Amino acid sequence: MDTNNNLINRIQKNMPRLSKGQKLIANYILDHYEKAIYLTAARLGAIVGVSESTVVRFANELGYDGYPKLQEALEELVKSKLTAMQRIEVTTERIDSDNVLQSVLQTDANQVRATVEQADEEMFQEAVQKIIGAKTIYILGVRSCAGLASFLYFYFNIIFDNVKLLNTNSISEMFETIHRVSEDDVVIGISFPRYSKRVLKVLEYSKSRQATVIAVTDTHLSPIAKLADYPLIGRSEMISFVDSLVAPMSIINALIVAVSLEKKDEIAHNLDKLEKIWTEFEVYDDTYND
Repeated sequence: MDTNNNLINRIQKNMPRLSKGQKLIANYILDHYEKAIYLTAARLGAIVGVSESTVVRFANELGYDGYPKLQEALEELVKSKLTAMQRIEVTTERIDSDNVLQSVLQTDANQVRATVEQADEEMFQEAVQKIIGAKTIYILGVRSCAGLASFLYFYFNIIFDNVKLLNTNSISEMFETIHRVSEDDVVIGISFPRYSKRVLKVLEYSKSRQATVIAVTDTHLSPIAKLADYPLIGRSEMISFVDSLVAPMSIINALIVAVSLEKKDEIAHNLDKLEKIWTEFEVYDDTYND
């Protein structure tokens, strides 16, 4: 799969042989990629003064199978390159300021729906079996993805006794934790735009050590997806300067449920012990007051 910056590279590489009209499209995308992402082929053509068919041929000329594929590459470019302020500017017109709750909930629902439509059940089940058979399970997520990683770790730590969480912002501490990773281990990397270089470097190292890499990310075009043996795709969307991570959380929930079904007897034993500990040390408030 192509990485984000390949769209720019393709345009620059093909620029000399593009037609006059196609060069107008190319220059508009290079100068206004944050606006072009939301344009239909017809609208983009109208803005630069060419026909819709010229826009479609432009996409084909760059090696994409139609304009929608070019838009996918453009979306990844935008997600990875926009600053927080630029994200706010780009998404402001897409959110109804008088109905923010409804707008955001609808965006989340759309991303979950798109994730369901693209789900690869066979790959998911294979990833689950790799997790169950792993000598050590490493879970990696930083910055906005740290919460997702911690959530997965919390439940996996109840199910397994061989789980390690890497959510530090220190690259040296990450490698100190994972330096013994081997072909018997599974590394679960979680990364969404703007993609973390630290996560990418750790997964590259894990891959070099023959570990099984599972990526929870937003698209097959993301940097960690092409490294993964099992890319699990949960669609995300820019909402102001934050990202919708509801669909990725559903992917993680599914991993926890699938693993728990496979290891239900062990989980029952572990939970029985934990309940006694929680009760003894009053971890939860079990009183209910009016």
